Amino acid sequence: MKIGLVTDGLAHLPLDTLLPTVAELGIERLEFGCGNWSPALHLDLDALLGSAAARADFLARLAAHGLAISALNCSGNPLLPGPAGEAHRVVTRKTIELAGKLGLRRVVMMSGCPGGPGDANANWITTAWPPEAAQVLDWQWSEQLIPYWRELAAFSTAQGVERLCLELHGQQMVHNVRTLFRLRDAVGPMVGANLDPSHLFWMGADPLAAVPALGEAIYHVHAKDTRINQAVAAVHGLIDTTPMDRLADRAWSYVTLGRGHDAAWWGRFIASLRAAGYDEVLSIEHEDLALPPLDGVRETVGLLRQVLEQPNSGKTLR
Repeated sequence: MKIGLVTDGLAHLPLDTLLPTVAELGIERLEFGCGNWSPALHLDLDALLGSAAARADFLARLAAHGLAISALNCSGNPLLPGPAGEAHRVVTRKTIELAGKLGLRRVVMMSGCPGGPGDANANWITTAWPPEAAQVLDWQWSEQLIPYWRELAAFSTAQGVERLCLELHGQQMVHNVRTLFRLRDAVGPMVGANLDPSHLFWMGADPLAAVPALGEAIYHVHAKDTRINQAVAAVHGLIDTTPMDRLADRAWSYVTLGRGHDAAWWGRFIASLRAAGYDEVLSIEHEDLALPPLDGVRETVGLLRQVLEQPNSGKTLR
């Protein structure tokens, strides 16, 4: 496997500083945010779309440091009602088009979450009761999610993109293994998972169980950890709207690899990925508010190197 990075994790570094910095750390693949929820500080989507020379220059700058692109990322909510949703849909299509022009197979994104009929904002239904909740959920799937993704899959095929990698994330219609397969069954194998274990942890799932369940539907992997604050979670549960920067008060927080789950756990995770047929990029996504970004990325690279160099890292461990 190759160690990669979501470049938004080092958003404070301009591209010309970022490239030699990550290369020196031993990172080989980069995942670039193109807009929507990403500030897209390291890539100019419109400029690259509009110029073959700009695309060639961008790739050459990466190659000069031994780097390549693992995926483009346009995570946002393309199903949001109103003008904001339309803006996200535009960036999504542009990102897929650029991926095709760059010869990339993968685009990382989220499924989106629509409102209910007449809603002005997204409405994430998390229970089957009361009855109106189930009715709204059925409408969201049949009238919003599936039609949008069937159209987007066809558009992606026309651009030469083969894999739309949906991050299993809360506040999204596709947030777990079951919902990923429900959409995949409706749309086809264009849809697969961007498996980020950090989200499964806080939603109460076990990534080691999710990996074999997903199997060949794993298209991309984010390397990010979550630490559960057991004292808070025991009292209040894992559904937590406490601001992310109030670390001591939250039931869970995103942390640097190893600070939520140790190297032995990550060894089991990587072995499970390989057993499921995934042997590609582990894309570090640094969102630990307790560490300076470069320190967190460096620490994560160190843990991944340690695990990947172990003789048993290719075996399935449970």
